Amino acid sequence: MKIFNTLSGRKEEFVPISGKDVNMYACGITVSGEAHIGHAYQALIYDIIRKYLAKSGYNVKYARNYTDVDDKIIAKSNETGIPADKYAADMIDKIDAEMKRLKVDEPSVWIKATESMDDIISFISKLVEKGYAYATPKGDVYFSVEKFPSYGNLSHRNLEDALDGVRIDNDEMKKNPLDFALWKSVKPGEPFWQSPWGNGRPGWHIECSAMNYKTFGDRIDIHGGGRDLIFPHHENEIAQSEALSGKQFVKYWIHNGLIKVNGQKMSKSLGNSLLLKDLLDRYSPETIKFALLSTNYRGDINVTDTLFPEAEKHLAGFYSIIKEAKDKGVSITGENKAIDDEFNRAMDDDFNTALALSLLFGYFKAAKAKIAAGDNTVGADISQIIKTYSLLGLFCTDADEFLNSVKDKAQSDIPAEVKALAEERFNFRKEKNWAKSDELRDKISALGYEIKDSKDGYAITKKN
Repeated sequence: MKIFNTLSGRKEEFVPISGKDVNMYACGITVSGEAHIGHAYQALIYDIIRKYLAKSGYNVKYARNYTDVDDKIIAKSNETGIPADKYAADMIDKIDAEMKRLKVDEPSVWIKATESMDDIISFISKLVEKGYAYATPKGDVYFSVEKFPSYGNLSHRNLEDALDGVRIDNDEMKKNPLDFALWKSVKPGEPFWQSPWGNGRPGWHIECSAMNYKTFGDRIDIHGGGRDLIFPHHENEIAQSEALSGKQFVKYWIHNGLIKVNGQKMSKSLGNSLLLKDLLDRYSPETIKFALLSTNYRGDINVTDTLFPEAEKHLAGFYSIIKEAKDKGVSITGENKAIDDEFNRAMDDDFNTALALSLLFGYFKAAKAKIAAGDNTVGADISQIIKTYSLLGLFCTDADEFLNSVKDKAQSDIPAEVKALAEERFNFRKEKNWAKSDELRDKISALGYEIKDSKDGYAITKKN
């Protein structure tokens, strides 16, 4: 198995620190708002990586965190009038519910910043004692970047480049513009905790280092997150953790790509965020997963108007072949080791879900030919596809159920005007008024739909 390591900039053979045991951490969600498609993508990717490592024989302990105290959460609290702790707790409940709807499994360990405050304060105290951090008279504590010579290795930046790429806090008490906050002194109206430096709350970066240390100790095998976290968040995690332990913090750094909407980076400021709940109201979990996993996890995903409809169309085509086999009495049992081996080869190459999904088109084309030829070995092929690809969250639904849901959704999406015209046309056809029937067909076509007649009536479909 090979994994692309952001630290080295290349694919490396995966060799865990301790035999078959794998400790894995992925940065979770800052709960300042509801879950969007980017949160879903990141949670899905690391859930699948965890599952594939387990399939490959590793004992995986997988931790994710919730950042439940943060500038954005405090801003939302002030905006809504809901206390920050209640706002964060309510948002966690909502996000958990949406992830369950998406059918993303829970990690082995959930960690929350507010439940780790003693660990965070202890971690900062040790950095101060070792000379890597300093407190200001105001009660803030900063990490001294110049004390950590390898700063910038993960993002492949020197200190001058790093200075250009980071937002600088306006604090004259900082010794260096690059120094970052470990502890922030309390401001009026903010939640706070008591510390040796006065009342305050942790900086964002220290939370993950302290929670990792609490859960795993000095070192972990895999640390994941979005590519936008490489600098400064993950760079700062390395500095804090390695300054404390004197050991390499993470052996393999992996980063997923970002979500773009029609070519633009998804962001609240652009107003193009796609909420997970809205996607789930429109598409099945399998459709969303197929769409998101069709790009290698390190690449950006461009969400266009066709991304999810195309994924749904492909899945419906696959399910139609499964249904055809069942309707013809084929027993969907048995194994086809070659299918599972090909899937494993794709996933062993840096968890290449895009390649794994592309194989499905050939498998189902061959399956359709076998069904037509009356070759019942197709049952073992389909059985293996269902078993193997369940790891990606696919083919977990009964074929009839999936196809009926797609059909029902397609009909519910048809505008009332089109439905009325179609019914009127149907009545003209019963009267054998072909001229009026053709006239209404043209009207329906002009609205972007087409009618397919059958002996039992008609079906309306949207034009491609």
